[in-house]
Amino acid sequence: MKKIVTFGEIMMRLNPEGYRRFVQAERFEASYAGGEANVAVSLANYGMDAAFVTKVPAHEIGQCAVNALRKYGVDTSNMVRGGDRLGTYFVEKGASQRASKVIYDRAHSAIAEASASDFDWDAIFEGADWFHWTGITPALGGALPEICLEACKAAKAKGVKISCDLNYRKKLWSTEKANEVMSELIKYVDVCIANEEDAKDVFGIEAEGTDINAGKLNHEGYISVAKQICEKFGCEKVAITLRSSISANDNDWAAMLYTDGKAYFSPSYRIHIVDRVGGGDSFGGGLIYSLLMEKEPQDVINFAVAASCLKHSIEQDFNLVSVSEVEALAAGNASGRVQR
Repeated sequence: MKKIVTFGEIMMRLNPEGYRRFVQAERFEASYAGGEANVAVSLANYGMDAAFVTKVPAHEIGQCAVNALRKYGVDTSNMVRGGDRLGTYFVEKGASQRASKVIYDRAHSAIAEASASDFDWDAIFEGADWFHWTGITPALGGALPEICLEACKAAKAKGVKISCDLNYRKKLWSTEKANEVMSELIKYVDVCIANEEDAKDVFGIEAEGTDINAGKLNHEGYISVAKQICEKFGCEKVAITLRSSISANDNDWAAMLYTDGKAYFSPSYRIHIVDRVGGGDSFGGGLIYSLLMEKEPQDVINFAVAASCLKHSIEQDFNLVSVSEVEALAAGNASGRVQR
């Protein structure tokens, strides 16, 4: 069984019931999630030894976050306890032409105020095969850029493969600061994951001839972006998700994997969205799993996109699907007929 370590923030998610707007809400549903935590849950569901590393408060709300991960078999033994608060975020699900909204309340969270001494990376990476983090983690500020750098160096020293989802968040840092920090960290990354905008926002690398708002995607432009990232930073592989938004409820969803100088494009799915949040993380989980299983490049990207396609049909952030369900969709079983 392969061992994967993920590192980042886990938060409480609060959303109104159904498609109610924030101003209509009289009660909120609570769940727990975060970019790297979502990836860990995906991998645990696929039968991998998935561990999540973070810092959460020692009080009951922090324990709720721990319990949410344990429920799905994620190893929480290296989660550090301390700090005063767990970050929260509010999700208002969009419909038709009304976009979804996310409001964060994460300042001064336990992980944002963590110190380098909180984490013994040599011990954490003992026996690990893979390390995954996202650009959200260093964007939280404080000591986290340095902690991420220490983690990457320790992983490299142990021969652990490293993946990073750029996940640029303009509410957390500027493009200038993101470029400064991520340009150093990405040098340690073997597999870089991005979407249509991340490469431009973080590195200034843009796909020409593409208009994501008009649904116009230029495959050659994305190949060029991936090639530039590999050449500039030394990444072995680049995966780029390709989303065309028809409305808040309906998207076209596909992706590309660039490896060994060649690009592989997945089939495109027309998806009707139940919950979009966590969609990119489910893609990352599927990508890591299929790479660790040493699938052929075309099968790697097909599995990752199928996994993410299924996630869009599931409430809240975690992708609660099995390998067999993903493989069935990747093989062409997209009818959605009742399974008896």
